[in-house]
Amino acid sequence: MADVIVLPDDAPGATLVNLVDDAGPEQLRGVAAKAIPGDYRLAPASEWPARLAGQGEALALAWAQGTYRFDRYKSAPAPAAPRLVAPEGVDAGRVNILATACALARDMVNTPANDMGPAEIEGAARTLAAAHGATIAVVLGDDLPAAGYPAVHAVGRAAAPHRAPRMIELTWGEPGHPKVVIVGKGVAFDSGGLDIKPSSGMRLMKKDMGGAAHALGLAAMVMSLQVPVNLTVLIPAVENAISGDAMRPGDVLASRKGLSIEVGNTDAEGRLILADALTRAGELQPDLTVDLATLTGAARVALGPQVIPFFTDDESLAASLASASAAVDDPLWRMPLWQGYAGALDSDIADIKNDPDAWAQAGSVTAALFLQRFAPTGAWAHFDVFAWNPKSRPGRPVGAEAQAIRAILATLEARYR
Repeated sequence: MADVIVLPDDAPGATLVNLVDDAGPEQLRGVAAKAIPGDYRLAPASEWPARLAGQGEALALAWAQGTYRFDRYKSAPAPAAPRLVAPEGVDAGRVNILATACALARDMVNTPANDMGPAEIEGAARTLAAAHGATIAVVLGDDLPAAGYPAVHAVGRAAAPHRAPRMIELTWGEPGHPKVVIVGKGVAFDSGGLDIKPSSGMRLMKKDMGGAAHALGLAAMVMSLQVPVNLTVLIPAVENAISGDAMRPGDVLASRKGLSIEVGNTDAEGRLILADALTRAGELQPDLTVDLATLTGAARVALGPQVIPFFTDDESLAASLASASAAVDDPLWRMPLWQGYAGALDSDIADIKNDPDAWAQAGSVTAALFLQRFAPTGAWAHFDVFAWNPKSRPGRPVGAEAQAIRAILATLEARYR
């Protein structure tokens, strides 16, 4: 662990943070989480161990993330967050942008579904668009099928009218810059539909819009840092509810791509809405598409809650993501788009089905293979995020966590700056 040593100093609350073991910059999250309110500074960079050379931004960002609190529903105000003086040579503005974007994603995921429905996801996108001069278009409710989003409509049509499904499209940047599309799964709450989840499986389904939250957090970084891309963010926002108009197991849905989809399980709804969104992404002829989704429990079985699997058949993109993951300490692990399992998605009566045959077993892989059928032909990567800390660790309380987006940002900056 790191020690916090209080020094006699004329400035009240001034302290020196001394990293005394082999921990990396992320260790500072735990220090910030426990620090009392006040102003703090790091020891001069000349005194840092060699492993921390050049890591000023990472240290400052770790501190900022460690001070995150979600207290919207607490009656007592939270104490003031401890503040860190930016280390010498660190761009404090950039650190603030990254920390604020991660906090946006975490706030959205932490907010319960009664206050974070499809309309509130749209509201967050509109607020972000207004802040950065982006344009936004929304297709709502029963207008979705005619607009070419039949699968989004089918998943979300059972919700109450004020929680109607919608397709959100935000656009920013110069038209001449490379086109980048970010797709985020926005299932505001997932009951499982008619294939209803048990109560234990439903408890955390407020976070099933984590992909949308991460997409907006990543977009906030890209726009605030003026990454030279022509950005489009696509968010299908729905509630997978139960009513007399809910989609049924055995239904066959249309999709924007023209492929028919047999619904074998209404609880595999995220891939259905992403199918329409990824098809729309392809129409924009992007140089790069990334999608973020809290898609499968199988991803957690494979890698647990802290390491995020990503899928791509672009070797250069895979290498860039792996390098960025290590550089910014944002854990990712490449998983295979193993075509030997593609047959598990064959349907007897439709072009594809959303619940793979049990023999394939690899649920996160078959989900990615389903998405690949709808993904753009250019560079594409799918991230099966968890968006949650199930166990408290220093600086990481139980609750929402921002995952993968710092590594994706580093990849975008390396690719386009």
